[in-house]
Amino acid sequence: MPDPLNPADLWPSMDGSPPAAEPQRWVWAAMEPKERQIRMRELGGWVDWLRRTFELHNKITHCWYRHSPVVEHLTALYAGWMRTYAGEEAPGRELAEADWINTLYAFVPRLQLAACATGAHQEPPLVVPPPPGSDESFDLYLLSDATTASAVHPAAAELNRREDELNAPL
Repeated sequence: MPDPLNPADLWPSMDGSPPAAEPQRWVWAAMEPKERQIRMRELGGWVDWLRRTFELHNKITHCWYRHSPVVEHLTALYAGWMRTYAGEEAPGRELAEADWINTLYAFVPRLQLAACATGAHQEPPLVVPPPPGSDESFDLYLLSDATTASAVHPAAAELNRREDELNAPL
């Protein structure tokens, strides 16, 4: 039986049989608590592997799981890793692995938490509550011309002018 904490066990076998787990879309808020715990443990095992393999131990703090933006980024990286390394080979994806590694390094700045870089966890800042009346203001905006006006292409006037030139009487 494959070990869900070992990413290598999720790769397709050499005989071409499918991977042990199908790549899935993960939406944390939509998961039942038991599933959320199982998947968080799976993600945690992969993050430990990622930190060691790519020497990101100084970039991804030990408290990454307590920061929801970092969890979402790591989830996206993990889902992409699964599709890249354990998914079906698709034509035109010859550089998929290199693309995934480029994506990883593009995400690294979003994975870093300066407040927690010393090894001591710092709680994220509190969410600032919306000012009174903001819901009503948003509802009014939805009824305004900004959202109810007819669709008009920004270049419509220029297109009409050119059409008039082509159809001008001789």
